[in-house]
Amino acid sequence: MGTQLTITACLLISSISILVACTQKTSDESSSSGNSDSAVAAKMQYGGYKSQVKWGEHLVQICACNDCHTPKTMGPQGPELDMSLMLSGHPSKMPPPPVDRKIAETKGIASTQTLTGWVGPWGISYAANLTPDESGLGNWTEPQFLKCIREGKWKGLDSTRQLLPPMPWQAYKFMSDDELKAIFAYLKSIPAVNNVVPQAQPPVQR
Repeated sequence: MGTQLTITACLLISSISILVACTQKTSDESSSSGNSDSAVAAKMQYGGYKSQVKWGEHLVQICACNDCHTPKTMGPQGPELDMSLMLSGHPSKMPPPPVDRKIAETKGIASTQTLTGWVGPWGISYAANLTPDESGLGNWTEPQFLKCIREGKWKGLDSTRQLLPPMPWQAYKFMSDDELKAIFAYLKSIPAVNNVVPQAQPPVQR
């Protein structure tokens, strides 16, 4: 009788142990699945990227924002991006393009070697500082940024002038709100560079 009780007790303990192990495994699998589902949901929300900032970085790269907004240094193959000044706009102390403005504004377009200052029929335009410094986007709000791109309004304010060429806002305005918000989030995350970009100049008198 004692032996039978012992065997029964052992079987009962084994059954409980198996049940606890199965429950723990199910819980772990559920937790793992939940984490996986969250990661997938985040990627779906952010264009396949793990965060809004990473998505914004990708969009800035493929939209060629660095082409105009990042100063250049001259390399063996021509102008190269100076990433120490990434997206900081036209250098404050750099003079306008050394060209005959009447000719440039009448017959074509000229630029500085950094590709941050441009002369055309609209006068002279300078690439803006897109870093989160106060001289750039530091005081901008997200709605301002969306308005700037959607309506081509300088600083995203109703009372300001239109954005000037070669800024292709007419194409960028078709981005979704989520895309523009991702770009803004990325621009707010990059190193701030203090650089007061010169004011745009109207065309010369003819």
